[in-house]
Amino acid sequence: MVKVGDKVRFLNSVGGGTVVKINKDIAYVEEEDGFETPILIHECVVIESAKDKSSSPVTKEIKVSQNFSKIQPNDISENDDDNKLSIIETEEGDRINLVLAFLPENAKNLQNGKFDTYLVNDSNYYIFFTYLNKTESGWNTRYSGIVEPNIQIHIEEFGKEDLNDLERICIQYVAFKKDKPFQLKNTASVEHKLDTVKFYKLHSFRENDYFDENALILNIVKNDVPERRFELNGAEIEAAIKSKKDIDTHQKQAVNKKHHRNNEPVEVDLHIHELLDSTTGMSNSDILNYQLDKFREVLENYKNAKGQKIIFIHGKGDGVLRKAILTELKNKYKHYDYQDASFREYGYGATQVTIR
Repeated sequence: MVKVGDKVRFLNSVGGGTVVKINKDIAYVEEEDGFETPILIHECVVIESAKDKSSSPVTKEIKVSQNFSKIQPNDISENDDDNKLSIIETEEGDRINLVLAFLPENAKNLQNGKFDTYLVNDSNYYIFFTYLNKTESGWNTRYSGIVEPNIQIHIEEFGKEDLNDLERICIQYVAFKKDKPFQLKNTASVEHKLDTVKFYKLHSFRENDYFDENALILNIVKNDVPERRFELNGAEIEAAIKSKKDIDTHQKQAVNKKHHRNNEPVEVDLHIHELLDSTTGMSNSDILNYQLDKFREVLENYKNAKGQKIIFIHGKGDGVLRKAILTELKNKYKHYDYQDASFREYGYGATQVTIR
């Protein structure tokens, strides 16, 4: 129970100080700058009891499991007095468990909303890590830093326009403890190939052990075992990646295609039920924008395949998707030829585009 005189740390925000008064369920905390901050008592963590100040060492109480604290980037500093506090360890915490979590800022608007990325450190170890994504020219560092024991750190915010950059991501990490002996843990580099379509599906975000909100969870390390481990001197891994280039390219297209040879037409079905398992939470406008994104993605993939014919199946319906595709072709892809696809095969439900 929080009492006047206790030194506390804020649970869900940065800051803390000494409790100077309590009014019902509100604690007034005097911070280092001398200002009093009102905050709910249940959002305070006592790190030094008033009665123990003279006789007991200072400890820092860290939340675990679903009660993790959220830390923003740059909250951790080598000169921060909190870093000098001892860590309360748990028995199970001597095994490394790392989780990468993605949370939508607005679950009702996945199409246009932003997402937050967190790294969850469910262990007694400090974790020095880098968060990377794969580009055409190599790996790019998106964030690097240290996350404290039993803490989750906010890495970045990103939008729909960033999803293509996140198809291949990687966490590299080193685990250690401060000011005490510890069991050595192996360093590792863990890669994931994200299915970015999941960010458009509400059911991809589920209940979890670390957040009150639904989240898309990727295990990085589970009980000291990396989910997918690559040696840090990865010359052989790079060679393997290059040898699978064609396979990876096919997977990134995320559309339905028929096998084709000798410049046979490529068939792409843009019916939304062929692209998504569920459209829960998506408006008609969201669905149309998603279909158009797939249309542009396919044209981008085949932009160098001169003479290639692509048949986009859009159906007849009320013609909204067909009109939107024709508008795109007239305004953004003027150098491509297009026409109605075979009436015998598709009726008026498909458009054929020829790459020029």
